[in-house]
Amino acid sequence: MRVQGFETKSVRMERLWLLQLFAPAEDVDRILEHVCKIVPLVQGSYDSNAFQSAAGVERYRPLAGAMAGAETELRRRPGVVEVSFELPVVEQVLKDVIETIYQVHSYQEPVVRVQEILSCRTKGLDDKMNPYRWWNTTGDWHATPSNGQ
Repeated sequence: MRVQGFETKSVRMERLWLLQLFAPAEDVDRILEHVCKIVPLVQGSYDSNAFQSAAGVERYRPLAGAMAGAETELRRRPGVVEVSFELPVVEQVLKDVIETIYQVHSYQEPVVRVQEILSCRTKGLDDKMNPYRWWNTTGDWHATPSNGQ
C-alpha cells in the first residue's frame, strides 16, 4: 500500500520511510554519526533528528552459525535501545544507510526495520505568539551530564 501525503493550513504530511533499529546504548552515537554522513536527518530547521528509547532487555539464543557458537541457554542483554529516524523515499539512500548500519553495528544480525509513513512538516507559519510553544513556556531542553543524557 502506498501512502499519500496531504496538507492542512499549518502542516504538510509527507511520505517518508521510518527506519527503526535496536542496538546497545553504547553503539548509538557511532551509528548515528555514520548515518548522518549519508543523510543529515533534517526536519525543518533541525538536523540529526532521531529518537532513542529508554534501555530494555533483549532476549536471544545463539544457534549454529552464530559467532558465539550454538548455546542451549537463553541470553538476556540489558541496555538495548530502540533508535528510529525518518528518511526520504530514495532507494539508494536507504540502501546506503542500511549498509552503513551493518558495518558499524556491533551485532552479527542487526535488527533493522523500515516502514512507509506519513510525517508532519510545518509550513513555517508565524506562530511566535502561540502560548503552547516551548519558547513561550519553560524554554528549550538541553542535555546535560547531570541529567544522565
